[in-house]
Amino acid sequence: MKEENNNSSENIIHENIDRNKIIVKTSIIGIVTNIFLAAFKASVGLISNSIAVILDAVNNLSDALSSVITIVGTKLANKLPNKKHPLGYGRIEYMSALLVSAIVLYAGITSLVESVKRIIHPEKAEYSMVALIIISVAIVVKFLLGRYVKHNGEKAKSGALIASGADATFDAILSASVLASAIIYLTTNISLEAYVGVIISGVIIKAGIEMISDTLNDILGSRADAQTTKKIKQILCEEKEVRGAYDLIIHNYGPNKNLASVHLELPDTMTVEQVDVLTRKLQNKVYHETGVLIAGMGVYSYNTKNDESAKIQNTILETIMKHNWVLQLHGFYVDINKKDIRFDVVMNFEIKPSEGISIIQNEIRKIYPDYNIYVIPDVDVSD
Repeated sequence: MKEENNNSSENIIHENIDRNKIIVKTSIIGIVTNIFLAAFKASVGLISNSIAVILDAVNNLSDALSSVITIVGTKLANKLPNKKHPLGYGRIEYMSALLVSAIVLYAGITSLVESVKRIIHPEKAEYSMVALIIISVAIVVKFLLGRYVKHNGEKAKSGALIASGADATFDAILSASVLASAIIYLTTNISLEAYVGVIISGVIIKAGIEMISDTLNDILGSRADAQTTKKIKQILCEEKEVRGAYDLIIHNYGPNKNLASVHLELPDTMTVEQVDVLTRKLQNKVYHETGVLIAGMGVYSYNTKNDESAKIQNTILETIMKHNWVLQLHGFYVDINKKDIRFDVVMNFEIKPSEGISIIQNEIRKIYPDYNIYVIPDVDVSD
């Protein structure tokens, strides 16, 4: 068992090392490719007096800058924890992804402004066959680069790379629109590049806003992945002593850096020593199978010594589950001698916790007036 755990730890370490290599390698390829494309497009744009081509070249430079930011963010995110930041610097990656998204948004706004200027003050463009060929090659290169970067971003779970890949794909569309405008101009003498620039700018701005929104969700904290939470609960409940696992909260401190807390429902006959052995075993097992470190395990006890508690629980369960805003009851325990009833209730976001608890306590007091009712509200944070 110890050997299996060591192998699992080594696998997680190797995965993180491979992830960093993928991000850096992909970003370097993006930097080199974008610099070459920017140089060629800038030359074509200046020679042909095409604002669309020049803006396309500037966009490639912004993509190169995005890749530089991604590399720097990855390096900083992998700094070792210290006293000031004991949980590491992993969230810096989210900040770098936010910067990349901001660059995409800025490029879109800049393109929109310049395109509108060209509509108001049109200038004649002149395209050569060489220019058209260069633009065509750039479209293919940028499309392939976009797919490559996005694929590696999803593989490495890097928001910055995914954003860069999506941006590269939009650049390919932008270049294709420029090429189409050039062909239309050469065949009909009608210049549409400024109008096409407005449309593409709108698409880029929309993409930038969506990227910023996704990254802000990572920074603010969002609902944990359902597959991960179900896997963790499954592992915890495989132990015969555990009747249920509740209140699972996962705190993210960067890609692949997750700390969690959870409550286990255990029989009231277990000793503290037995609980200690069990929780350590489960912490170890969850980490080595999911990479999530359970930093805290709370305990609910359930009655095993009398049948009266089961009857009370069923009555209360039937009473409160009639409300559509009640999702779950757990941690139920009855102390017959002290006349105490305590449990937790998970409520949805349609009702204020204080209001829901007040309703539930009043209903139960009518049924069991001799008991002290202790109800704790829980938030619907995970599946």
